[in-house]
Amino acid sequence: MTFVTRLTLQSGDRAVLDDVVADIKATARRKGAELKGPHPRPPKELRIPQYKSVDGDAAFDPWSYTVYTRELEIVGHDEFARNVAGQDFPCGIHVSVEVERVRGVGSS
Repeated sequence: MTFVTRLTLQSGDRAVLDDVVADIKATARRKGAELKGPHPRPPKELRIPQYKSVDGDAAFDPWSYTVYTRELEIVGHDEFARNVAGQDFPCGIHVSVEVERVRGVGSS
């Protein structure tokens, strides 16, 4: 029985996000872990209205923020996946982890 660990990393700072992903890839290569990705997702442009007063009559220009997303999959190598998922990431990086159990062909 094999486990696939899917990491989704998001950040507004693309350079920091790409550095973190490159570090994970380099570590996986050194450890011999099977890593799929990174799979970049289209950036999300978030726009937040800003009002000058509580009644909402007058507004400043909306505040905009771009969120960049990268997805990685670690196949097997449970200890490596656990270490990556549990590491301390920079402040601007949001990480979500999903673990899926995959059975081989012919397994019941």
